[in-house]
Amino acid sequence: MSQHKPHFDSDSGEQTTAPSPILQILYCDEDIIAVNKPAGMLVHRSWLDKHETRFLMQTLRDQIGQHVYTVHRLDRPTSGVLVLALNQESARCLSRQFEQKQIEKSYLAVVRGFLCGQGRIDYPLKEQLDKIADKFSQPEKAAQSAVTDYQILAQIEMPYPAGRYASARYSLVKLLPQTGRKHQLRRHMKHLHHPIIGDSAYGDLRQNRTFSEHLGCSGLMLHAHKICFEHPISGQKITICAEVDQNWQRMLNIFKWKINDHDIY
Repeated sequence: MSQHKPHFDSDSGEQTTAPSPILQILYCDEDIIAVNKPAGMLVHRSWLDKHETRFLMQTLRDQIGQHVYTVHRLDRPTSGVLVLALNQESARCLSRQFEQKQIEKSYLAVVRGFLCGQGRIDYPLKEQLDKIADKFSQPEKAAQSAVTDYQILAQIEMPYPAGRYASARYSLVKLLPQTGRKHQLRRHMKHLHHPIIGDSAYGDLRQNRTFSEHLGCSGLMLHAHKICFEHPISGQKITICAEVDQNWQRMLNIFKWKINDHDIY
């Protein structure tokens, strides 16, 4: 059974159990399932947050009444499409596709400043180890190849100061990772000096605060929008897309950004 955070009924004062959120299922058959992961939700239990009681895997198991297998992950603050296997054979096949870089993924991000046009970021990244979760890993490893393609979809300048700047500039970017290093997209955008808005680890804290105060939007502005892969059993080409959440939609409405399908897809 899943564990839930306790809360108290306002009338009786008695402790009750907060229900787990219902995950939006984007695709499901006998072998695989895809969901729209909410921002702020851990995929599975982690040493980094021992007090968290709600996880995507456990929530999904309870929701569909079936065991699920992870084949890739999304960072806790990242929202969007997440694919899971429903049996070991499908898990092995999908994992192999990820290892052989046969899976296409597309993300949407809001970054600080005006990033020009489109391009490729080819910047190796050293593995970042956590003191708790990775305490038995080898501490010194050479930087690994890391490649990300990007394309600007929209830009805007807002008439309020942000940090040391007289105005706030933002770019909506499509990010296409060609490799899968830890925090790759977040670290690559920091490398370009255009960090993702809302990134507390690699971003600009003053810019993050300005964005939140003026737009009422909080959290990491990174969304896993689309994934393409071969079905592990039938071999059919599968494309799955996840809509943005209310936080993102609020920002799009304020900026009057309308994204054409051909830009995203």
